[in-house]
Amino acid sequence: MKKLLFITYFWPPSGKATLHWPLKIIKHLPENNWQPTVLTAEEDTFSHKDESLLQEISPDLKVFKAKAIEPFEIYKKFTGKKKNDPLIASETVSEENQSFAHKLSVWIRFNLFIPDARVGWYFSAVPEGKKILNEFKFDAIVSLGPPHTTHLVGFRLSKIFNLPFVPVLIDPWVDIVYYKTARRSKSSVRFDNYLEKKILSHASRVIFVTKSTQEDYIKKYSFIKEKSYVLYWGFNEENFQMEDLSGKALAKTDGKWKMEDGKKEEVLVHAGNIFDYQNPKELWKRIRKEIDGGRKFKLKFIGTVSPLIKKEVEKNNLSEVTEYLGFLPYLKMLEELKKSTYLLVCTTEKRHVPGKLFEYLRAGKPILAFGDDNEEVKNIIEEANAGMIFKYDEDCNEFFKKADSFHTDQNVIKKYDRKIIAEEFAHVISSIQS
Repeated sequence: MKKLLFITYFWPPSGKATLHWPLKIIKHLPENNWQPTVLTAEEDTFSHKDESLLQEISPDLKVFKAKAIEPFEIYKKFTGKKKNDPLIASETVSEENQSFAHKLSVWIRFNLFIPDARVGWYFSAVPEGKKILNEFKFDAIVSLGPPHTTHLVGFRLSKIFNLPFVPVLIDPWVDIVYYKTARRSKSSVRFDNYLEKKILSHASRVIFVTKSTQEDYIKKYSFIKEKSYVLYWGFNEENFQMEDLSGKALAKTDGKWKMEDGKKEEVLVHAGNIFDYQNPKELWKRIRKEIDGGRKFKLKFIGTVSPLIKKEVEKNNLSEVTEYLGFLPYLKMLEELKKSTYLLVCTTEKRHVPGKLFEYLRAGKPILAFGDDNEEVKNIIEEANAGMIFKYDEDCNEFFKKADSFHTDQNVIKKYDRKIIAEEFAHVISSIQS
């Protein structure tokens, strides 16, 4: 069996959504003739904890941890937060906060912490990686980012030990959406581009999780065309076969509850962080109109919600029908998806295929999506007859009229099962000629 060193910053008990892909890929790799070993951060201080994910880790898996050097405690002090105050991802880059301390901290992050706020981990991860590689024989190195610091670690270890290197880019690096309006110096952007190009030039294979991101990168770096692949984010089929915390099978809930007046309440759920730039203004107006017309609606947000989104909810007098559930353990989040009537997904840009979209597909509820010129999400949803996508300035009235006609084709979406994606992943790294 071949040996793989997998570098990922996030690992259980972190509840970070971005660790679900590597967690399941790693779990299924031994079935595909690859034995993984994990190098991760000692402690992620930013994310919520989900202790239940520890049960997903095989006792046979070797996991090594390097000390995390993060700036978030300094950020809290600088912005006036208390030590125990949680950091909310959607607030850290929000433009609603106009305080000098906030704006300065964002500038420092975007211009001095390159490629990201976890760059300090590089200085402990590389020595730890060298110890691992000196003690055990490996056939390849894989890094998963963001944070893209993991790719710097993988690159360095690959150079030292002359091993094939495969970076997995969940999100774009230099051209990510929130950098488009950021105040970055020319030298910061130049250095970030230098690092990105260096990593991709050295890579034996490059993996993206959306086709549109792959196409965009090929336009920027034509040399990756023959060595890049797309493996979608996917879902964990086994989690949808489990029973929920109340003992009822997840697939049995219909998402509607009878009210005292006999009418059914319709529940629209958004899972995951939602930022200022993911604001479907016309949706809030449409829900207000539907409520005024006699329909019973409830909005549920799972994860962090930006100040601007909350302001829009209040502006449209929807506060009384809105629940902010915050972070939920993974299985509890899946329960909420299955209890919903509709599922809301908001893309950040045309290259963005939100990871939650695939869990939405498996949950089988009608999907209401927003995104400007996002053909990839549109095609995925339409292929499965799962819902509709609208531009951010469009009224989504048509969705609510047609919602009962959307029935996700479970045969179409089987290809997004992470067990199948793990097989494809193994095939990609096995194709490397060392």
